[in-house]
Amino acid sequence: MSDEGHMIPPRGAPNWLPGVMAPAEEDVVSCVSCGLCLPHCPTFRVTGRETASPRGRIFAMRAVMEGRAEVDDEFATMMDECLACRACETACPSGVPFGRMVEAARAQVEARRPLPERTARRLGIGWVLARPWAIAAMGAGLALSQATRLERLLPARFSRTAPRVGLRQLLTRVPDELGEGPTACVLTGCVMDVASRDVQAATMRAVAGAGFRAVRGQARGCCGALAMHHGHPEAAKEMARQRIAEFEGADVVVANAAGCSNHMKTWGHLLADDPEWGARAAKVAARVRDLLELDLHPIPGERGAVAVHDACHHVNGQDMRGPLREVLRRAGARPVEIPDDGRCCGAAGLYSVLQPELSGELRTQKARAIAASGATVVACANPGCAIQIANGLREIGAPVRVVHPAEYS
Repeated sequence: MSDEGHMIPPRGAPNWLPGVMAPAEEDVVSCVSCGLCLPHCPTFRVTGRETASPRGRIFAMRAVMEGRAEVDDEFATMMDECLACRACETACPSGVPFGRMVEAARAQVEARRPLPERTARRLGIGWVLARPWAIAAMGAGLALSQATRLERLLPARFSRTAPRVGLRQLLTRVPDELGEGPTACVLTGCVMDVASRDVQAATMRAVAGAGFRAVRGQARGCCGALAMHHGHPEAAKEMARQRIAEFEGADVVVANAAGCSNHMKTWGHLLADDPEWGARAAKVAARVRDLLELDLHPIPGERGAVAVHDACHHVNGQDMRGPLREVLRRAGARPVEIPDDGRCCGAAGLYSVLQPELSGELRTQKARAIAASGATVVACANPGCAIQIANGLREIGAPVRVVHPAEYS
Protein backbone atom coordinates (compact mmCIF):
# COMPACT_ATOMS: atom_id res chain seq x y z
CA MET A 1 0.00 0.00 0.00
CA SER A 2 1.26 3.48 -0.79
CA ASP A 3 -1.13 5.06 1.72
CA GLU A 4 -4.37 4.08 3.40
CA GLY A 5 -6.94 2.99 0.84
CA HIS A 6 -4.70 3.35 -2.21
CA MET A 7 -2.77 0.52 -3.79
CA ILE A 8 0.20 0.33 -6.12
CA PRO A 9 -0.35 -3.02 -7.89
CA PRO A 10 2.53 -5.53 -7.87
CA ARG A 11 4.67 -5.94 -10.98
CA GLY A 12 2.92 -8.25 -13.39
CA ALA A 13 -0.60 -7.43 -12.19
CA PRO A 14 -3.21 -6.66 -14.87
CA ASN A 15 -2.93 -3.11 -16.19
CA TRP A 16 0.10 -2.48 -13.99
CA LEU A 17 2.06 0.72 -14.44
CA PRO A 18 5.11 1.38 -12.23
CA GLY A 19 4.30 3.64 -9.30
CA VAL A 20 0.75 4.46 -10.40
CA MET A 21 -1.88 4.57 -7.68
CA ALA A 22 -4.91 2.29 -8.09
CA PRO A 23 -8.02 1.53 -6.01
CA ALA A 24 -7.30 -0.91 -3.19
CA GLU A 25 -8.75 -4.39 -3.65
CA GLU A 26 -10.40 -4.41 -0.20
CA ASP A 27 -12.21 -1.20 -1.10
CA VAL A 28 -13.37 -2.40 -4.50
CA VAL A 29 -14.78 -5.70 -3.24
CA SER A 30 -16.58 -4.01 -0.34
CA CYS A 31 -19.31 -2.85 -2.75
CA VAL A 32 -22.20 -5.36 -2.86
CA SER A 33 -23.94 -3.60 -5.79
CA CYS A 34 -27.11 -3.01 -3.81
CA GLY A 35 -27.90 0.20 -5.71
CA LEU A 36 -28.95 2.26 -2.68
CA CYS A 37 -26.46 4.91 -3.78
CA LEU A 38 -28.07 5.47 -7.17
CA PRO A 39 -30.81 7.95 -6.16
CA HIS A 40 -28.16 10.06 -4.40
CA CYS A 41 -25.68 10.24 -7.31
CA PRO A 42 -26.06 13.54 -9.22
CA THR A 43 -24.63 12.25 -12.49
CA PHE A 44 -26.87 9.16 -12.47
CA ARG A 45 -29.90 11.32 -11.77
CA VAL A 46 -29.07 13.61 -14.69
CA THR A 47 -28.15 10.90 -17.23
CA GLY A 48 -29.91 7.74 -16.02
CA ARG A 49 -26.86 5.76 -17.16
CA GLU A 50 -25.49 2.92 -15.07
CA THR A 51 -22.02 3.93 -16.26
CA ALA A 52 -22.60 7.30 -14.57
CA SER A 53 -23.40 5.70 -11.20
CA PRO A 54 -21.14 4.71 -8.29
CA ARG A 55 -22.10 1.06 -8.77
CA GLY A 56 -21.19 1.15 -12.43
CA ARG A 57 -17.90 2.92 -11.78
CA ILE A 58 -16.91 0.41 -9.09
CA PHE A 59 -17.80 -2.45 -11.47
CA ALA A 60 -15.43 -0.89 -14.01
CA MET A 61 -12.68 -0.46 -11.39
CA ARG A 62 -13.01 -4.15 -10.47
CA ALA A 63 -12.90 -5.24 -14.11
CA VAL A 64 -9.67 -3.27 -14.61
CA MET A 65 -8.20 -4.62 -11.37
CA GLU A 66 -8.93 -8.22 -12.42
CA GLY A 67 -7.61 -7.71 -15.95
CA ARG A 68 -11.01 -8.10 -17.63
CA ALA A 69 -10.95 -4.53 -18.96
CA GLU A 70 -8.46 -1.83 -19.87
CA VAL A 71 -8.04 1.76 -18.74
CA ASP A 72 -9.43 2.93 -22.05
CA ASP A 73 -11.47 5.91 -23.24
CA GLU A 74 -14.71 4.45 -21.85
CA PHE A 75 -13.14 3.93 -18.42
CA ALA A 76 -11.71 7.46 -18.52
CA THR A 77 -15.12 8.93 -19.35
CA MET A 78 -16.75 7.09 -16.45
CA MET A 79 -14.21 8.45 -13.98
CA ASP A 80 -14.05 11.93 -15.51
CA GLU A 81 -17.84 12.33 -15.29
CA CYS A 82 -17.84 11.61 -11.55
CA LEU A 83 -18.14 14.68 -9.33
CA ALA A 84 -16.47 12.88 -6.41
CA CYS A 85 -19.13 14.54 -4.25
CA ARG A 86 -19.26 11.38 -2.09
CA ALA A 87 -23.03 11.50 -1.66
CA CYS A 88 -22.87 7.76 -2.36
CA GLU A 89 -20.68 7.30 0.73
CA THR A 90 -23.24 9.00 2.94
CA ALA A 91 -25.99 6.76 1.55
CA CYS A 92 -23.99 3.50 1.52
CA PRO A 93 -24.93 1.04 4.32
CA SER A 94 -21.67 -0.87 3.75
CA GLY A 95 -19.41 2.17 4.19
CA VAL A 96 -17.76 1.83 0.77
CA PRO A 97 -15.03 4.53 0.62
CA PHE A 98 -15.83 5.66 -2.91
CA GLY A 99 -14.02 9.02 -2.64
CA ARG A 100 -10.54 7.59 -2.30
CA MET A 101 -11.34 4.90 -4.87
CA VAL A 102 -12.25 7.38 -7.60
CA GLU A 103 -9.19 9.50 -6.81
CA ALA A 104 -6.99 6.44 -7.34
CA ALA A 105 -8.86 5.43 -10.49
CA ARG A 106 -8.30 8.92 -11.86
CA ALA A 107 -4.57 8.51 -11.25
CA GLN A 108 -4.76 5.42 -13.48
CA VAL A 109 -6.56 7.45 -16.14
CA GLU A 110 -4.11 10.37 -15.96
CA ALA A 111 -1.13 8.04 -16.41
CA ARG A 112 -2.57 6.82 -19.71
CA ARG A 113 -3.72 10.09 -21.25
CA PRO A 114 -1.94 11.24 -24.42
CA LEU A 115 1.31 13.02 -23.56
CA PRO A 116 0.22 16.53 -24.68
CA GLU A 117 -2.99 16.37 -22.63
CA ARG A 118 -1.22 14.85 -19.65
CA THR A 119 1.46 17.55 -19.77
CA ALA A 120 -1.08 20.37 -19.99
CA ARG A 121 -3.02 19.03 -17.01
CA ARG A 122 0.16 18.57 -15.00
CA LEU A 123 1.22 22.14 -15.70
CA GLY A 124 -2.15 23.59 -14.77
CA ILE A 125 -2.78 21.48 -11.67
CA GLY A 126 0.70 20.71 -10.40
CA TRP A 127 2.74 23.72 -11.47
CA VAL A 128 0.52 26.83 -11.46
CA LEU A 129 -1.31 26.07 -8.21
CA ALA A 130 1.97 25.50 -6.39
CA ARG A 131 3.37 28.93 -7.30
CA PRO A 132 2.05 32.06 -5.58
CA TRP A 133 3.19 34.42 -8.32
CA ALA A 134 1.41 32.36 -10.99
CA ILE A 135 -1.83 32.39 -8.99
CA ALA A 136 -1.55 36.15 -8.48
CA ALA A 137 -0.87 36.67 -12.20
CA MET A 138 -3.91 34.60 -13.14
CA GLY A 139 -6.08 36.63 -10.78
CA ALA A 140 -4.85 39.92 -12.22
CA GLY A 141 -5.33 38.69 -15.77
CA LEU A 142 -8.86 37.53 -15.02
CA ALA A 143 -9.77 40.85 -13.40
CA LEU A 144 -8.35 42.76 -16.38
CA SER A 145 -10.17 40.62 -18.94
CA GLN A 146 -13.47 41.10 -17.12
CA ALA A 147 -12.98 44.83 -16.68
CA THR A 148 -12.23 45.31 -20.39
CA ARG A 149 -14.77 42.68 -21.52
CA LEU A 150 -11.99 40.77 -23.26
CA GLU A 151 -13.34 37.65 -21.57
CA ARG A 152 -15.85 37.49 -24.42
CA LEU A 153 -12.97 36.21 -26.54
CA LEU A 154 -12.42 33.24 -24.24
CA PRO A 155 -14.12 29.87 -24.83
CA ALA A 156 -17.59 29.79 -23.24
CA ARG A 157 -16.61 27.04 -20.81
CA PHE A 158 -14.11 29.44 -19.20
CA SER A 159 -16.13 32.65 -19.27
CA ARG A 160 -19.23 30.92 -17.82
CA THR A 161 -17.37 29.25 -14.97
CA ALA A 162 -14.79 31.86 -13.94
CA PRO A 163 -15.22 33.86 -10.72
CA ARG A 164 -16.01 37.56 -10.97
CA VAL A 165 -12.77 39.21 -9.85
CA GLY A 166 -12.83 42.97 -9.46
CA LEU A 167 -9.95 45.27 -8.58
CA ARG A 168 -11.53 45.78 -5.15
CA GLN A 169 -11.07 42.10 -4.42
CA LEU A 170 -7.45 42.09 -5.50
CA LEU A 171 -6.67 45.23 -3.49
CA THR A 172 -8.48 44.16 -0.31
CA ARG A 173 -5.97 44.07 2.52
CA VAL A 174 -5.93 40.89 4.59
CA PRO A 175 -4.39 41.34 8.06
CA ASP A 176 -1.30 39.27 8.74
CA GLU A 177 -2.22 38.84 12.42
CA LEU A 178 -5.22 39.51 14.65
CA GLY A 179 -6.28 38.69 18.21
CA GLU A 180 -4.72 36.94 21.16
CA GLY A 181 -4.64 33.36 22.38
CA PRO A 182 -3.41 30.05 20.96
CA THR A 183 -1.94 30.42 17.49
CA ALA A 184 -4.29 29.58 14.65
CA CYS A 185 -2.61 29.63 11.24
CA VAL A 186 -5.16 30.42 8.53
CA LEU A 187 -4.66 28.82 5.12
CA THR A 188 -4.14 31.45 2.44
CA GLY A 189 -4.68 28.92 -0.32
CA CYS A 190 -5.18 29.58 -4.02
CA VAL A 191 -8.67 30.28 -5.44
CA MET A 192 -10.07 31.88 -2.30
CA ASP A 193 -7.23 34.38 -2.07
CA VAL A 194 -7.85 35.54 -5.65
CA ALA A 195 -11.63 35.45 -5.89
CA SER A 196 -12.61 36.28 -2.30
CA ARG A 197 -10.03 38.36 -0.45
CA ASP A 198 -12.85 40.04 1.48
CA VAL A 199 -13.75 36.59 2.81
CA GLN A 200 -10.09 36.06 3.72
CA ALA A 201 -10.12 39.27 5.78
CA ALA A 202 -13.42 38.30 7.41
CA THR A 203 -11.97 34.88 8.24
CA MET A 204 -9.11 36.48 10.14
CA ARG A 205 -11.63 38.50 12.17
CA ALA A 206 -13.76 35.41 12.81
CA VAL A 207 -10.80 33.33 13.99
CA ALA A 208 -9.62 36.12 16.29
CA GLY A 209 -13.17 36.48 17.61
CA ALA A 210 -13.16 32.78 18.46
CA GLY A 211 -10.30 33.35 20.90
CA PHE A 212 -7.21 32.73 18.80
CA ARG A 213 -4.20 34.67 17.63
CA ALA A 214 -5.05 34.43 13.95
CA VAL A 215 -1.91 34.32 11.78
CA ARG A 216 -2.29 34.43 8.05
CA GLY A 217 -0.37 31.82 6.11
CA GLN A 218 2.23 33.70 4.10
CA ALA A 219 2.63 31.23 1.26
CA ARG A 220 -0.21 31.64 -1.21
CA GLY A 221 -0.41 28.08 -2.49
CA CYS A 222 -2.84 25.20 -2.92
CA CYS A 223 -3.31 22.62 -0.18
CA GLY A 224 -3.25 19.88 -2.82
CA ALA A 225 -6.97 19.11 -2.88
CA LEU A 226 -7.42 19.97 -6.57
CA ALA A 227 -4.42 17.88 -7.60
CA MET A 228 -5.59 14.85 -5.62
CA HIS A 229 -9.16 15.31 -6.81
CA HIS A 230 -8.07 15.18 -10.45
CA GLY A 231 -5.64 12.26 -10.37
CA HIS A 232 -2.28 13.87 -9.61
CA PRO A 233 -1.26 12.39 -6.21
CA GLU A 234 2.43 13.25 -6.52
CA ALA A 235 1.62 16.93 -7.05
CA ALA A 236 -0.80 16.74 -4.12
CA LYS A 237 1.93 15.29 -1.91
CA GLU A 238 4.40 18.04 -2.83
CA MET A 239 1.84 20.76 -2.06
CA ALA A 240 1.04 19.03 1.23
CA ARG A 241 4.71 19.09 2.21
CA GLN A 242 4.91 22.82 1.49
CA ARG A 243 1.85 23.60 3.62
CA ILE A 244 2.89 21.27 6.44
CA ALA A 245 6.25 23.05 6.76
CA GLU A 246 4.30 26.32 6.89
CA PHE A 247 1.91 25.19 9.63
CA GLU A 248 4.03 23.07 11.99
CA GLY A 249 4.39 25.81 14.60
CA ALA A 250 0.65 26.46 14.93
CA ASP A 251 -1.66 25.17 17.65
CA VAL A 252 -4.53 25.01 15.17
CA VAL A 253 -4.68 25.17 11.36
CA VAL A 254 -7.84 26.77 9.96
CA ALA A 255 -9.31 26.53 6.45
CA ASN A 256 -12.36 28.51 5.36
CA ALA A 257 -13.08 26.27 2.34
CA ALA A 258 -14.78 22.91 2.80
CA GLY A 259 -12.72 21.21 0.10
CA CYS A 260 -9.47 22.36 1.68
CA SER A 261 -10.30 21.40 5.27
CA ASN A 262 -11.55 18.00 4.14
CA HIS A 263 -8.39 17.26 2.15
CA MET A 264 -5.97 18.66 4.72
CA LYS A 265 -7.36 16.28 7.34
CA THR A 266 -6.15 13.39 5.14
CA TRP A 267 -2.53 14.53 4.90
CA GLY A 268 -1.46 11.86 7.38
CA HIS A 269 -2.81 9.13 5.12
CA LEU A 270 -1.52 10.79 1.96
CA LEU A 271 2.08 10.85 3.23
CA ALA A 272 1.91 7.77 5.45
CA ASP A 273 4.70 5.97 3.57
CA ASP A 274 7.02 8.98 3.45
CA PRO A 275 9.72 8.35 6.10
CA GLU A 276 10.50 12.05 6.48
CA TRP A 277 7.02 13.54 6.28
CA GLY A 278 4.61 10.83 7.44
CA ALA A 279 4.65 11.58 11.17
CA ARG A 280 4.85 15.34 10.58
CA ALA A 281 1.86 15.18 8.25
CA ALA A 282 -0.21 13.23 10.76
CA LYS A 283 0.50 15.77 13.53
CA VAL A 284 -0.47 18.77 11.41
CA ALA A 285 -3.52 17.02 9.95
CA ALA A 286 -4.79 16.36 13.49
CA ARG A 287 -4.73 20.12 14.15
CA VAL A 288 -6.73 21.06 11.05
CA ARG A 289 -10.13 22.65 11.67
CA ASP A 290 -12.69 23.89 9.25
CA LEU A 291 -13.63 27.46 10.12
CA LEU A 292 -17.16 26.33 10.99
CA GLU A 293 -15.77 23.96 13.63
CA LEU A 294 -14.55 26.90 15.73
CA ASP A 295 -16.71 28.60 18.33
CA LEU A 296 -17.57 31.53 16.09
CA HIS A 297 -19.27 34.65 17.40
CA PRO A 298 -20.64 36.56 14.41
CA ILE A 299 -21.89 40.12 14.83
CA PRO A 300 -25.68 39.86 15.27
CA GLY A 301 -28.04 41.94 13.15
CA GLU A 302 -31.31 41.83 11.23
CA ARG A 303 -30.33 39.39 8.49
CA GLY A 304 -33.70 37.96 7.48
CA ALA A 305 -34.02 34.71 5.52
CA VAL A 306 -30.78 33.16 4.26
CA ALA A 307 -30.84 30.06 2.07
CA VAL A 308 -28.34 27.37 3.07
CA HIS A 309 -26.14 25.49 0.63
CA ASP A 310 -24.17 22.62 2.14
CA ALA A 311 -20.88 21.94 0.38
CA CYS A 312 -20.37 18.26 -0.42
CA HIS A 313 -17.06 18.22 1.45
CA HIS A 314 -18.84 19.46 4.56
CA VAL A 315 -21.79 17.06 4.52
CA ASN A 316 -20.30 13.95 2.91
CA GLY A 317 -16.64 14.43 3.74
CA GLN A 318 -16.78 15.80 7.30
CA ASP A 319 -20.34 15.09 8.47
CA MET A 320 -20.92 18.80 9.07
CA ARG A 321 -24.48 19.98 8.50
CA GLY A 322 -25.36 21.87 11.68
CA PRO A 323 -22.50 24.39 12.14
CA LEU A 324 -23.38 26.59 9.14
CA ARG A 325 -26.96 26.94 10.34
CA GLU A 326 -25.83 27.75 13.87
CA VAL A 327 -23.50 30.50 12.64
CA LEU A 328 -26.35 32.01 10.66
CA ARG A 329 -28.66 31.94 13.69
CA ARG A 330 -26.02 33.61 15.83
CA ALA A 331 -25.73 36.29 13.17
CA GLY A 332 -29.46 36.98 13.40
CA ALA A 333 -30.42 35.20 10.18
CA ARG A 334 -33.21 32.69 9.64
CA PRO A 335 -31.72 29.67 7.83
CA VAL A 336 -33.91 28.48 4.97
CA GLU A 337 -33.53 24.97 3.58
CA ILE A 338 -33.51 24.63 -0.20
CA PRO A 339 -35.09 21.76 -2.17
CA ASP A 340 -32.78 18.77 -2.64
CA ASP A 341 -30.26 20.42 -0.35
CA GLY A 342 -27.58 17.71 -0.36
CA ARG A 343 -27.25 17.59 -4.13
CA CYS A 344 -23.92 18.76 -5.60
CA CYS A 345 -23.94 22.13 -7.37
CA GLY A 346 -21.63 20.81 -10.10
CA ALA A 347 -18.51 22.81 -9.23
CA ALA A 348 -16.36 19.91 -8.00
CA GLY A 349 -12.92 21.44 -8.40
CA LEU A 350 -12.23 21.82 -12.13
CA TYR A 351 -15.31 19.82 -13.13
CA SER A 352 -17.18 22.90 -14.36
CA VAL A 353 -14.42 23.47 -16.93
CA LEU A 354 -13.69 19.85 -17.81
CA GLN A 355 -17.33 18.67 -17.93
CA PRO A 356 -19.28 21.80 -18.91
CA GLU A 357 -22.53 20.12 -19.97
CA LEU A 358 -23.12 18.03 -16.85
CA SER A 359 -21.84 20.81 -14.63
CA GLY A 360 -24.08 23.34 -16.37
CA GLU A 361 -27.19 21.20 -15.82
CA LEU A 362 -26.39 20.82 -12.12
CA ARG A 363 -25.59 24.54 -11.84
CA THR A 364 -28.97 25.48 -13.26
CA GLN A 365 -30.81 23.01 -11.03
CA LYS A 366 -29.09 24.38 -7.94
CA ALA A 367 -29.70 28.02 -8.90
CA ARG A 368 -33.39 27.35 -9.48
CA ALA A 369 -33.71 25.56 -6.15
CA ILE A 370 -32.12 28.51 -4.36
CA ALA A 371 -34.33 31.01 -6.17
CA ALA A 372 -37.40 28.93 -5.27
CA SER A 373 -36.55 29.28 -1.56
CA GLY A 374 -37.57 32.95 -1.70
CA ALA A 375 -34.40 34.08 0.09
CA THR A 376 -32.37 36.94 -1.36
CA VAL A 377 -29.13 35.66 0.18
CA VAL A 378 -27.55 32.19 0.07
CA ALA A 379 -24.72 31.12 2.38
CA CYS A 380 -22.06 28.57 1.52
CA ALA A 381 -18.55 27.95 2.78
CA ASN A 382 -16.63 26.72 -0.24
CA PRO A 383 -15.20 28.91 -3.03
CA GLY A 384 -15.99 26.50 -5.85
CA CYS A 385 -19.62 26.32 -4.76
CA ALA A 386 -19.83 30.10 -4.34
CA ILE A 387 -18.48 30.73 -7.86
CA GLN A 388 -20.69 28.05 -9.42
CA ILE A 389 -23.85 29.22 -7.64
CA ALA A 390 -23.23 32.90 -8.36
CA ASN A 391 -22.79 32.13 -12.06
CA GLY A 392 -25.92 29.98 -12.07
CA LEU A 393 -28.02 32.64 -10.37
CA ARG A 394 -26.75 35.23 -12.83
CA GLU A 395 -27.65 32.96 -15.77
CA ILE A 396 -31.27 32.54 -14.63
CA GLY A 397 -31.58 36.20 -13.63
CA ALA A 398 -32.22 35.54 -9.93
CA PRO A 399 -31.33 38.50 -7.64
CA VAL A 400 -29.75 36.38 -4.91
CA ARG A 401 -26.46 37.31 -3.26
CA VAL A 402 -23.92 34.63 -2.31
CA VAL A 403 -22.14 35.04 1.04
CA HIS A 404 -19.58 33.13 3.06
CA PRO A 405 -20.57 32.76 6.75
CA ALA A 406 -17.30 34.46 7.76
CA GLU A 407 -18.67 37.67 6.30
CA TYR A 408 -20.97 37.98 9.31
CA SER A 409 -17.97 38.40 11.62
